[in-house]
Amino acid sequence: MTDGSVDAGAIDAMPDDTPAPSGHTLRPAIEKWLGAAAPYLFGILVLGSWEAIVRIQDVPAYLLPSPLLIAQTLIRDFSLLLPSLLVTLKTTILAFLMAGAGGLLLGLLFTLSRWIERTLFPYAVILQVTPVVAIAPLIIIWSKNTQIALLICAWIVAFFPIVSNTAVGLNSTDRNLIDLYRLYGASKLQTLLLLKLPSALPYYLAGLRISGGLALIGAVVAEFVAGTGGTQSGLAYRILESGYRIEIPRMFAALFLISLSGILIFVCLSLFSRLLLRNWHDNARGD
Repeated sequence: MTDGSVDAGAIDAMPDDTPAPSGHTLRPAIEKWLGAAAPYLFGILVLGSWEAIVRIQDVPAYLLPSPLLIAQTLIRDFSLLLPSLLVTLKTTILAFLMAGAGGLLLGLLFTLSRWIERTLFPYAVILQVTPVVAIAPLIIIWSKNTQIALLICAWIVAFFPIVSNTAVGLNSTDRNLIDLYRLYGASKLQTLLLLKLPSALPYYLAGLRISGGLALIGAVVAEFVAGTGGTQSGLAYRILESGYRIEIPRMFAALFLISLSGILIFVCLSLFSRLLLRNWHDNARGD
């Protein structure tokens, strides 16, 4: 048009810059919330179904106690189970710390010398593939102190993942960066401390997360074999004791404490790993 007026059809054809409906912005938030709540909702569904089946079928408590009865037993016998839990956790933590330190040192030796790796690594594999329940009786017989025997058994189970992951991480360092360090005249010690160890840190921390649960498993299995009672009895002994006395709700309460301990160990190690790696490693960064 020549008079400067605006055609109504042209206005309708102009692109609409108004924001999309709010549903499109809420959908990712809802999906994220559902993803976070799904494990808890599933757990509630399982526990509710378990409780309903036990009540409807009138299942005896000595066969399958209900979750509510297990919770009541846990509260009632907590003063008895707590000391045993602390004993098991003490063995687990000590074995884990020994495995973490020993696995790191042995992994460093493997990196510094191929001959040491070829000599010792097969024996580390033998320790890993040998069932601890098979060698625990021998360790208990040979050791004069039962607690030391339990510690050795838990250490054997937790040791190999740290050694293996550390060795893989140290050997996976970028060869171009190693050549660059060598070009600038860096010594082997400088290359190890400034390049290889930081590069292997994610592998080492992954080994720690695996070994944390394995140390708990090794401690519990060793306690089953040892069958020690008294003030130094762990949760495994309480499970055996409950089985002998047909106190199945207490057995499930002890099993719950073991499972809860394993979950807390994994969560703590995962948070520790994220704390160390969050500023520079892609896998540890948030969304």
